Amino acid sequence: MNQSNTRYFRLSAEQMRRIQPFFPKVRGRARSDDCKVLSGIIYVKRYGLWWRNAPAVYGPYKTLYNRFARWSRMGIFAKIFQELARPGVQGDTLMMDSTFLKAHRTAASLRKKGIVRGRSDARKAA
Repeated sequence: MNQSNTRYFRLSAEQMRRIQPFFPKVRGRARSDDCKVLSGIIYVKRYGLWWRNAPAVYGPYKTLYNRFARWSRMGIFAKIFQELARPGVQGDTLMMDSTFLKAHRTAASLRKKGIVRGRSDARKAA
């Protein structure tokens, strides 16, 4: 991760070079700056923000959301993650840790409202 003297995340030129082959071809109107938009998507996802709360340095939040939704449907991010998880030239293995996950603030109230059954409820039903 490349971080200049700011608090905002920005993909490095090397990182962009590695994932560039997976980007869809530009048709018609030119896309917004890929580095800026992808850095914004990563920032929003990393900090669990709502799209509308994305910092303005990444451009309009609708651009971030639309790119994320469109590329997700197209499988672009899945292909990028597969490439990044592939062992490196020297056989290095990349490990992804999912212990740092954020739940939306309403997730805690779902069990109280009966929307999500707890483990004990599932055992009683069985």
